[in-house]
This record gives sequence, C-alpha cells and structure tokens, in this order.
Amino acid sequence: MDIFGIFTDSNLTVTNLLIVSLVCYVIYLLVNALIYIRTLNHYFGDVPGPKRHWLYGNLHLLPIQGEERVQYALENSMKYPRHYCFWAGGLNPMLVVTHPETVRAVMKTAEPKPTGFGGMYRFGLPWLGEGLLIAGGQKWARSRRLLTPAFHFDILKPYIAVYNDAADQLCNNLMRYAEKNEKFEVFEYISKSTLDVILRCAFSYVTDCQKESGVKHPYVKAVEEIADMWNYRARKPWLYPDFIFYITKHGRQFSKNCDYVHHIAEDIIQKRKDALEKNGQTDRKYLDFLDILLTAKDETGQGLTPLEIRNEVDTFLFEGHDTTASAISWILYSLAKHPEYQQKCQEEIDNILQDRSSDDIEWSDLSHLEYLTMCIKEGMRHHSPVPFIQREFTHDFVIDGRTFPAGTSVSLHIFGLHHNETVWDKPMEYIPERFSKENVAKMDSFQFVPFSAGPRNCIGQNFAMNEEKVVLSKLLRRFTFKLDPDHNVRRKVGAVMRAENGIYMYATPRAN
Repeated sequence: MDIFGIFTDSNLTVTNLLIVSLVCYVIYLLVNALIYIRTLNHYFGDVPGPKRHWLYGNLHLLPIQGEERVQYALENSMKYPRHYCFWAGGLNPMLVVTHPETVRAVMKTAEPKPTGFGGMYRFGLPWLGEGLLIAGGQKWARSRRLLTPAFHFDILKPYIAVYNDAADQLCNNLMRYAEKNEKFEVFEYISKSTLDVILRCAFSYVTDCQKESGVKHPYVKAVEEIADMWNYRARKPWLYPDFIFYITKHGRQFSKNCDYVHHIAEDIIQKRKDALEKNGQTDRKYLDFLDILLTAKDETGQGLTPLEIRNEVDTFLFEGHDTTASAISWILYSLAKHPEYQQKCQEEIDNILQDRSSDDIEWSDLSHLEYLTMCIKEGMRHHSPVPFIQREFTHDFVIDGRTFPAGTSVSLHIFGLHHNETVWDKPMEYIPERFSKENVAKMDSFQFVPFSAGPRNCIGQNFAMNEEKVVLSKLLRRFTFKLDPDHNVRRKVGAVMRAENGIYMYATPRAN
C-alpha cells in the first residue's frame, strides 16, 4: 500500500474542499452584494439628489472649507426643498429632510440615532457614551424619565441668580476691551461664560473659568477639538474602523481629549459624592441636575450606574455650554450687524430696568422681553446652533409617498429647513418681526426647530432660552456692539455652528 499516496490524495481532497468552500463563500458574498445593490436601487434609485460616484457617493462633493460647505448645503436645500438622498459612500444612502412636513414625519417619532459602523453618532460614543443625546430605545426612554425632573420650573427658577452673576463677570471681562476701544473675539468669552453657568447651575461646581482672558479654557478647547474631529472622521470612510483611526495623529489627540473631559466629569461627580458623605443631605435650597442623577431611581428601584452618570454629565456639560454659546454668539453677531434691532432691544431692556437699583434680570422679567425674544429666535433660525441631527428608522416608513426600509439613516437638516425658500419669506435675511406673536401663530409647529421637536426634543431648552435672555440683556444694557469691519466672518458646520475664524467686534459702554 502506498501510504504516501493516501496522504497525497487526502491532502488533495481537503484542498479541493477548501477551494470549493472559498468559491461558494465568495459567490455568497457577491450574491448578497448584488441583492443589496438591487435593494438600494429599488428604494433610492429615483430619489432626487446630487449625482453619486460609485465609490465616494457624494462625499467628494463636500467642500473642504466651512463657509463653502454651508453654501453647498443651502444649494441642495434649494434644489430639493422637501427631501433628497445624500450618499456617504457609494453604498451608504442617507435621506435628508428639509421641509416641515417631511421633518415632522421623523421628529414625531422617538427613533434612535445611527450608531452602526457608518453611523455618525458612533464617532461620538467614546466621548458622550450612551447619554441622553445618543442613547436609543428603552435606554433612552428610561434616562428621559429619570432626568426630566431636573428641568422642572421649580428647579430652573433659582438659576436666574447664577445667570446674572456669570453675565456680570462676562461684562467685566469685556469692559477691559471697551475702555481701550479694542476688539475681542466673541466665542472665546461667551463659551467661558456658558461653561461657568452650566457648571454652577447643573453641578453646583464653582470654578474661575471666566477669569483668564485671551486664552481658551482647556475644557472649551478640548470640546471644540473633539467635535471637529467627530465631524472630520464622519467624512473619511477609511477612518471608520477604530483600529485605523486610533493609530493616526487625529485619533490619538481625540482619545487624549476624551480622557481629559472624562476626568473633569469624574472630578465633578466625586466631589459631590464626597460632600454628601461628609455632610449628609445637601443644605442648598434646591436640587440640581447632579443631585437628581445621583439619587434617581426607576420603577424597579434601580438607579443610574457610575458610567451612566458620567455619560450624562459629559452630555450636559457639552450641550449645556457649547450649543448655548453658539446661539448667544451668533445672536450678538446679528444684532451688531443690524444696529436698528440692537437699539430696539436696548430700549426694551432699559424700560424694564428703569428706576431699579440693580441691573439684574428677574424671573418675572423674562416674559416681558418680547422683542429680545424675537431677536433670539430669529438668530437661532438664521444661524442654527445645531445645524443637523440624525435618526435611524427601526421599521419601514413613508416620506412624501415613498416607502423607505428599516435601517435607513435620516438627516434632519435644521439649517436647510430654517432657510427653505418654500417655507420662509426672505430666508437669507435677519428679520426678528417674523417671530411676532401674530406670525408665530401662523407657523407650522415643525417649521422652527432649533431645539428639535417631538419626543426627542431638547430637555434643556427652557434652561437655554432663559440663560440667553439674561446674558444678552446684561450685555446690551452695558454695551453697544459693533462688528470689526476688517474681519470677514466665516461659518463652520459641525456638532454646533461655529465661526471658523472667530467673530470679532467692539463694545462701547452705554450711559444708562
């Protein structure tokens, strides 16, 4: 018997089986790929939108510079005023909605954010985890129930003292520039002020974050870099795999910044725990956001885990300072650009504060700042602080008579919606009167959504609006603002709307 021949025949048989198996697997993958491509063409082939490249989709059409990308987004919204398809790669379609009726179909649901391999929110998980912004399904619903009490009227009311004090510190910082007639960069100072507010209101955490002038606070800088890298990575499919991204220079810096902001959050949490263990129940007059995080229990008696608490602290530190800083900065920019509206706001504020010994804004004043509120809302329409958000449908759904499959990612293009020519009259102009009571009564409820809408709307929108009213009232009471005529402001779209080269202006003291 030829022993070697048997082994040879056996080896050939095994080899043949392996080859056949491999060929079958390749055929299986090709068949599935063809089915997937056919399915994509069935659902998205005739959806309006920019012509796609077989590999890049539409990503190669995105301009590199921020202002040009803003204009590109506006052009698409004008061409496709209800919905269109944007391909983030040749096989990755995203439905974009830009009209109240198409936006309503998405926002009225509680569908989750896309966190799969190509989902944009996956890139934010190392920073924010499954906090309220990113969490979906039952996890989101549980967190929403537990955290809603933190924004009750009785909780918000005492915060007005913090708004006033933080705004006074901001005014004192700007007075140094006003006295010398020097320009200042708006975002830098507004961001430190809003960070001060959220730290003190939500976490009773007092810092000197507004004291250092001319330098970005390390936390503000870290958050800005994280948000920029989040947006950068989303546009580079080759950086989607974690093992590739984290060996790059950008990935290492992203990780370093995440570690830093986590350290800040953990320090805030630990100091509160230490204080509670040392002194028992807090002797403060009100419970803040962190108190509720540490003590909240669901219907089964379970509280939040340490990681869940940190995720929510990271989420609210970001959303509580960055989006509000964007809103206030762009509103101030608009008022400086339109002195006639700035003057009307000042007259309203002066009338409310006349004959008072203090310039502090009281809780009862907030509802009387009617014209300022119109300017605030128009500012958030014109320069949407959060330009877009995304959802991923867990079931088939219908938009404008078209059926789309479960798993479809939908981008709610808030900036496009807020500048939709079929919805707004003269959308590129800043016109506060469009938010008069009479005009608001005629608006579609999904026409103006700076805080989103529906079940996943911003839980802190009243907190933010109150802060914006107080801070802007204080600033406009103390100063008149004028833009630096030699500086061209350029927008940058990301997690929030920023100015890629800053906003510079002059402040002139007012004689009240």
